[in-house]
Amino acid sequence: MKIGLFCFYLKMKHSVTFESYVPKASVAWCQHLFENSDFDFFLARPRRTRLGDFTIKRGFRPRITVNVNLNAYNFLITYLHEVAHYIVYKKYKSTSRNRIAPHGVEWKREFRALLLPVMNEGIFPSDVLVPLLKYAVSPKASTGADQDLYNALKKHDDPSITLNKTALIHLADGADFVFQNRLFIKGEVRRTRVLCIDKVSQRRYTIPAHALVEAC
Repeated sequence: MKIGLFCFYLKMKHSVTFESYVPKASVAWCQHLFENSDFDFFLARPRRTRLGDFTIKRGFRPRITVNVNLNAYNFLITYLHEVAHYIVYKKYKSTSRNRIAPHGVEWKREFRALLLPVMNEGIFPSDVLVPLLKYAVSPKASTGADQDLYNALKKHDDPSITLNKTALIHLADGADFVFQNRLFIKGEVRRTRVLCIDKVSQRRYTIPAHALVEAC
């Protein structure tokens, strides 16, 4: 069973502006990618289970969402992460989906290409740029899975968002934590999710590895 969080979206379809969400020097790049593609872009209310996502549904345009409360550097990285998914979809949609892993070599290649124009000190402060350059060599499914980059980005968060919270993946195996007002035990990591046990019901759940939780 997967634990999710219902959210609403603010649509940015016809008059998208990234100026309030990403570093100033990266606005043109973000705008270019949107205007030369055919996906809808939405701002999402804060979600504890994901930073952004890319979805496709028969009869609808592809959709990208990014959490509205991310700091500018995290917003930019997350947006490019999801655009990379869109590019892979467009390039390989006629290929058997079993042959294209969600965060496989195709996605890594496209994500690196999208990051290249913005990985400089005119956009990222050095404390974020250094771990980002290392991360970009072989990007992981989530920035939360890269300890150095996660810590660097967290320093630029609004303190009220991360107060007393940490990414689930960074807790020790067997640790107790609170998520969505429920007490869990952390289990094994399964790619981008973590198998956990509800301490009250003893039921098993998979929770996103980068979900912010309160350690006990």
